[in-house]
Amino acid sequence: MSPVSSSRNPLGPLAVAACCDLIALVVFVAIGRRSHDEAESVAGFLHTLWPFVVGAAVGWAIAYAVTRSRGFLPSRIVPDGLVIWVSTVIVGMVLRVVSDQGTAVSFVIVASIATGVLLVGWRGLAAVADGRRRA
Repeated sequence: MSPVSSSRNPLGPLAVAACCDLIALVVFVAIGRRSHDEAESVAGFLHTLWPFVVGAAVGWAIAYAVTRSRGFLPSRIVPDGLVIWVSTVIVGMVLRVVSDQGTAVSFVIVASIATGVLLVGWRGLAAVADGRRRA
């Protein structure tokens, strides 16, 4: 994928990366809610999901601000993916506190690991696939 600063249309790669992040967070929330036998309502699902989506959006904004001079590439692991992941966890947990959702230490640890595997993991797989495609 090419950086946003390139002459090619950046919306394709950005949309794919945004969708991959959203899918990763949906999977994280779905597995978490399922493992705790929480009601399968759409409202409950969205109530759990929104803090992490907002956190990821903040991460995207920070990563863009930090890397825009050389080209924002959200599918890149370092620094973009790491910034997005850390922001997802930190902002997500702050928003969970503000919205009276749980932030037990064990949940913070599990959420940090799971979102890291998912948000950084797809970027790693994309990098491997891109490397093979170029070879």
